[in-house]
Amino acid sequence: MSRADLVVVANRLPVDRVVSEGGESWRRSPGGLVTALEPVMRKPDRAWVGWAGQPDLDIAPFDFEGARLVPVALSASEIEQYYEGFANGTIWPLYHDVIAAPLYKRRWWEVYVQVNRRFAQAAADVVEQGGVVWVQDYQLQLVPKMLRELRPDITIGYFHHIPFPAYGLYSQLPWRRQVLEGLLGADVIGFQRQADAGNFQRSVRRVLRYTTRSSEVVVPSAEGEPRVAIAKAYPISIDADAFIRLAQDPDVQARATEIREQLGSPKTILLGVDRLDYTKGIRHRLKAFGELLEDGRLSVGDATLVQVASPSRQRVDAYAELRDEIELTVGRINGDYDTMHHTAIRYLHQGFPREEMVALYLAADVMLVTALRDGMNLVAKEYVASRIDNSGVLLLSEFAGAADELTSALLVNPHDIDGMKDLIMRAVEMSPGEQSRRMRALRRRVLDHDVEDWSQDFLTDIEKVRRVRRGA
Repeated sequence: MSRADLVVVANRLPVDRVVSEGGESWRRSPGGLVTALEPVMRKPDRAWVGWAGQPDLDIAPFDFEGARLVPVALSASEIEQYYEGFANGTIWPLYHDVIAAPLYKRRWWEVYVQVNRRFAQAAADVVEQGGVVWVQDYQLQLVPKMLRELRPDITIGYFHHIPFPAYGLYSQLPWRRQVLEGLLGADVIGFQRQADAGNFQRSVRRVLRYTTRSSEVVVPSAEGEPRVAIAKAYPISIDADAFIRLAQDPDVQARATEIREQLGSPKTILLGVDRLDYTKGIRHRLKAFGELLEDGRLSVGDATLVQVASPSRQRVDAYAELRDEIELTVGRINGDYDTMHHTAIRYLHQGFPREEMVALYLAADVMLVTALRDGMNLVAKEYVASRIDNSGVLLLSEFAGAADELTSALLVNPHDIDGMKDLIMRAVEMSPGEQSRRMRALRRRVLDHDVEDWSQDFLTDIEKVRRVRRGA
């Protein structure tokens, strides 16, 4: 098998398997990571290592749109314990400020180690001599160190797409030392926010007693001279031009008009777009909107909330319970305030193609992003990119990574329900002039720093390390 100069390692391959009467085929996945890395994968000598999305599927590497895809087989038991268990039952809640209680199960950890080793071996087998491996996200935090042990000739990057918690929370993790050592196998470790990089460095100092300075971590080496790893923020972004093109499409614009009409042509459409996850603040948003209706500050005839909640981790108990709670709340609010002609909340528990999402962005007067904790939240940037006439208001949680960049949004503490209600009313009543001023500033930031800039910034630092190593 030919080797690749750059190998991406992620939990999932960038494709979905489709089985029909005509046989088996593959189609590109719609996920944000796939979109973010698409400019990187367009170039020659690229490979992607990941799980194919179905249990017990053992297939050989294959080519897709010019890239070599290397599937990693996982059993149903491994998916349950490595992915649903340790990754999403332990790491996800711990790293999101313990909004839900993390579970610390030794068997989950053992399988996590086992699966990470399999991913590392697959990457080691496909990367060429002196090449680069770029590991993605919290499911694979041990892979960098494992790779360094297998292939000391290569340069390793790791990007952490979710928050990294403060030491007081991180210290709960029974395997805190092993995870930090795993991450520090990378030469460049990227985070969404500078605060996350700072949290990581503090944990390194407290747990491992390693020296940190600025964006550098001094990693001792048994072979002699210590190695310096870079740990800093590289805020991820979107393909802004793709959203602008869709927003300019007459068919998408016509669909936006149709959506408004189907909702009864309310004066104001508020929109929430999230995975169905307890970190997204959907319950807080619904509570604030319901109280505004109860207080008489909003009326169903004038305002409608559209809530898109795409299915997520449906086999995990916390997510099933969240869905039940949200749907009960939506039903209660609609039962209290719906009329024969208007619905208070249009709730959609499903995903939509990008064209429909852009139509929703164009139809919405106010975008509500009320995450309790979020690495970045690209929905906020997608909404901004789609508002080509500079209208609309973004209400954005200060606990989302996007708040560091999108400072012209209305920034909200989602835990403060009264404060959120006041900001929603400010958004609803905002003058066209103020909308335009704020949206122009937001769009300037999103357009000036797109997803290609993100990947280029990260890979530039990787290349600096690689050049130094080659010169040594």
